[in-house]
Amino acid sequence: MRYRKLGTSGLDVSVLGLGTNAFGGRADKDTSIRVLHHAVDNGITFIDTANIYTGTKSEEIIGEAFEGRRHEVILATKAGMKRGDGPNSSGSSRQHIFQEIEGSLKRLRTDYIDLYQIHAFDPKTPLDETLRALDDLVSSGKVRYVGASNYSAWQLMKSLAISDKRQLTQYVSVQPGYSLADRGVERELLPFCSDQGIGVIPYFPLAGGILTGKYSGGSVPSGSQLDKNPNFAQRMDAARMELGERVAKIAAEIGTSATALSLAWLMHQPAVSTVIAGATREAQIDENLKAVELELSQDVLQALNEASEEFIYSPPFGSAPRRK
Repeated sequence: MRYRKLGTSGLDVSVLGLGTNAFGGRADKDTSIRVLHHAVDNGITFIDTANIYTGTKSEEIIGEAFEGRRHEVILATKAGMKRGDGPNSSGSSRQHIFQEIEGSLKRLRTDYIDLYQIHAFDPKTPLDETLRALDDLVSSGKVRYVGASNYSAWQLMKSLAISDKRQLTQYVSVQPGYSLADRGVERELLPFCSDQGIGVIPYFPLAGGILTGKYSGGSVPSGSQLDKNPNFAQRMDAARMELGERVAKIAAEIGTSATALSLAWLMHQPAVSTVIAGATREAQIDENLKAVELELSQDVLQALNEASEEFIYSPPFGSAPRRK
């Protein structure tokens, strides 16, 4: 395994992380625990979850899996999405953040979160309030680092400016949708993160399986996103399906898999610290790990960039239906 700093922070993270939004859903508890242990046994230290994943089951499973092994992992979770019907049951207010951190700590069976992320920008709460609340969590020892998810470049810039002015803890990372099939972040967010030293943590790195080649020829494998969620078909437009075929062809030419190639391409991009790929079987972990040591030539990188160039300007992959 290779490790990188998360942005300009001192925190080392594995270049390949594990996304867990299927745990307690498409993967049952016992399977999820086996996947988690297999990941960590193979050097994956960055485990990403959220308080809303599978109705909190993801956090609960992770907490159970790592009892006695907490020191081996970097736990990243999120708050901010809707958690109930009350007036303070969503967003990034002090009230909601302080309420949700306690639930996450209990479910994860830990007394601190390594990376606590605001799940989405909240236009109804002043950033000063959000950042002060996060600063208090860091000061209390309940959180070690803070990050953002689904922030645009201007939202992240405003956050950093407020933190600098108020001398508050700063976001060290941002989590956007990013893959060969979803390159819109390259227009503004990635150059900004490179300039400001913010670590980028791509989610949906395989575009829901499109970039693995599993849907080649119109097949729908049992247990896949499309098999379990027919609404997922709305994201599988013809252009992205064609891209999947082209990536698979390039991968075959250099003797690797489409999965490994797609993940490795992300690992070669500026500011990317760790790539969170989901897994519901141990074999998927093994396949994803092939990307870690895969060095891509300039010719291969150029071929992939040219094949996916149109997706710099396309609507985000996760825009419909609403992801997460």
